[in-house]
Amino acid sequence: MDAQAEKMIWDRSHLAAPHAQPDKAKRVRAMFDDIAPTYELVNRILSFGRDAHWRRAAVKMADVRPDDRVLDLACGTGDFARAFADAGPAIIVGSDFAAGMLALAAARDAPKTYWCQADALALPHPDSAFTIVCCAFGVRNFQSLPRGLAEMYRILGPGGRAVILEFAMPKTPLLAMMYSLYFRRILPPVARVISRDRSCAYDYLPRSVSSFLDSAGMIAALKSVGFSSVAHRSLTFGIVTAYVAKKDRCQKS
Repeated sequence: MDAQAEKMIWDRSHLAAPHAQPDKAKRVRAMFDDIAPTYELVNRILSFGRDAHWRRAAVKMADVRPDDRVLDLACGTGDFARAFADAGPAIIVGSDFAAGMLALAAARDAPKTYWCQADALALPHPDSAFTIVCCAFGVRNFQSLPRGLAEMYRILGPGGRAVILEFAMPKTPLLAMMYSLYFRRILPPVARVISRDRSCAYDYLPRSVSSFLDSAGMIAALKSVGFSSVAHRSLTFGIVTAYVAKKDRCQKS
C-alpha cells in the first residue's frame, strides 16, 4: 500500500464497494490501528452511551454459566470481553488482528481474561475449544464472512453459542431517514474531529453498514455454516441487532 493509500485508507473509490475490496482486511487493520487511541471515546459520544447497553443486552442473551469458556473475536479495546467478565465465566480470551487495539485492551485489568493477536479467519485454537464465541461490530469487517463464521462454528463445542452484535438500518421509513442523515452526514465529521482520524474510518462505517447483510441475510449466513438455530433481537429502534446462534449438542457423524 503506497503512502497516499495509507494516509486515506478508505477513499471514495474503495468506499463504493467496501466489502468487495481484495485487500479489505489490510485496510481494516490499518484503520483500527489508526483510530485505536480514541476508539472508546468516539463510541461513547456518538452512540450517546448506548454502546454499553448493547453489550450488556448481548451478554444477557448469551446466558453465561460459570464453566463457560469465552472467545471475543475482533475484541478491539476489550469492552465486550470485560462485559462478559462481569457475568463470571471460567475464562475469556480476547482476540484481534490490530496490534494497536489489542495493546489498549491488554493494558486494562479484567479478571480471568487473556489476550491473543490473531486473524478471525484463521484462529490458532483447536476445534471445540470454547463454549461461547462473541463478536461486537466485527463480523462486518471480515475479509470473508463465510470463512469467519465457519471459524466461529469450528472452535465452539457442541451446544456452544455464537453471540454477535452488528449495526443495522432501521425498518421504519421515518426512523431510517433520520438515522441515515445522522449516520452519513453528522457522525463522520464529528468523529473525525474527536479522533483526528486520517483513515476515513468513519466514512467507511456507514457505507459498510448500509451495504452489509440485513437480519434475514445474517441468519441465513449463520445457518449455512452449520448453526442449528439463530435468535435475534433489535436494539435501540433497530440500529443494532443482537444474534445468538447455537451449535447442536449432537453432531452428525
